[in-house]
Amino acid sequence: MATELQAQHQTQSGVYTFSSRPRAVPSRPKYRPAPLPNEEQSSYGNIMYDRRVVRGNTYAQHILPSSPQPDPAEFLRQQEARRRAVVRKRLKVQFRSKTPDPLEGRMNTEVQTEMYLEELSDRVEDVSVECQTDLFLDKPATPLFIPAKSGQDAATQIEEGELFDFDMEVQPMLQVLVGKTIEQALLEVMEEEELANLRAQQQAFKEIRDAELVEVQRLEERERRLRVEKEKRIMQQKAVLEKEKETADKIAARVFAQQYLSDLLPSVYSNLKDCGYFYDPVQRGEYLETGFLPWLMEEVCSALEKRCVARTLLDTLIQDVTNQRYEDFQTMKE
Repeated sequence: MATELQAQHQTQSGVYTFSSRPRAVPSRPKYRPAPLPNEEQSSYGNIMYDRRVVRGNTYAQHILPSSPQPDPAEFLRQQEARRRAVVRKRLKVQFRSKTPDPLEGRMNTEVQTEMYLEELSDRVEDVSVECQTDLFLDKPATPLFIPAKSGQDAATQIEEGELFDFDMEVQPMLQVLVGKTIEQALLEVMEEEELANLRAQQQAFKEIRDAELVEVQRLEERERRLRVEKEKRIMQQKAVLEKEKETADKIAARVFAQQYLSDLLPSVYSNLKDCGYFYDPVQRGEYLETGFLPWLMEEVCSALEKRCVARTLLDTLIQDVTNQRYEDFQTMKE
């Protein structure tokens, strides 16, 4: 779409203006289109290692070839130069003079061929060197400052007894010292007596307090025993009252049961008798059939069984005696 521009270079007011016709924004894809398979892709890399970027001075810059492909003649020339260098190095190694092989029973060893021989050793030589320094003396003491003497010396003579009399002048001081000493001694004695009185009062107070504590403990123990005895008596009285109450309840229940059963038993027995539960077995004849006759048969059977056993035992004894006598008789005949 062509754009029409309207420009007014200079108006009467001298102001330059510019205006263009509005147009729609062309639509474009959000992402870059994917490259085609046969399209060459540009390679990206770090520009720090790009040979086309010049760093430093431009005097020794590399001259890039005009075409990206190397020259075949130059490539062949470089290969030939490398091949010649390798061959030259190999020939140099082959034609270099070598030490001949040692004879049988001998061996080659390394020797020094320099003009000046030196002893070779793995031990490093070391030498101990000592030196003595002068002693540092202590700084002497700084002498006292004594000002220079100025003026004239003067002297006077004092005879004995001119200034004061020692025996007379010392009496007031001696009286004060002795008085103070005696006063201090009296105060100390009074203090000791007061301390002794205080200790005696303290001991008496302690004894009184101990006696009071013992009395308090005795009273507390007595109170405790009385309280325990009171609790025991209360418990015993409660137990007695409970037993009396229980006994009264039992007596009342017994009396009530007797009164209740006194009328209940005759009525129950009369009802059972009327219903036929109580009857005379002799009158009915059931006692002979169910009670007496079975007992009589058992007794008769047991008596007959005992008699049979007795007869069997008697026959056995008689037979044994007869056999014994027969054997004895046969023995006597022989």
